[in-house]
Amino acid sequence: MERVYTTPLLDKLGIRPGMRVALIDIDDPDIRSLVAERSSDVIEGWPEPETDVVLLGADTIEALAPLEELARRIRPNGAIWVVSRKGKAATIRDVDVIEAARSARLVDNKVASFSPTHTALRLVIPVDRRPKPPR
Repeated sequence: MERVYTTPLLDKLGIRPGMRVALIDIDDPDIRSLVAERSSDVIEGWPEPETDVVLLGADTIEALAPLEELARRIRPNGAIWVVSRKGKAATIRDVDVIEAARSARLVDNKVASFSPTHTALRLVIPVDRRPKPPR
């Protein structure tokens, strides 16, 4: 018996009310309205500094090239979700995304089903590279 997950997509992606979210090359028309219901700080395209969550659509290895620069635009505890096709329609593999993440000094720590046709892999700044809070 296949397990059915009922967690809403935005909860899986960690998008909470008031977060700054950037959407880059995301072709899913439903995600825009979902995010807009939860946050008024939504950017289509390149993220502003201190962005909480970036959703990056990537169907080629070349589309992963901006990961290092995107990492400079997110908060220390922020995330970049790489959204790509899954299954037989996949044009890049998880290992491609993980390799690009490592090159950008990021680590992967979660995978989520984005839609029936797409998967998402979360990339974050490693804890040991995040600024230490003042004591």
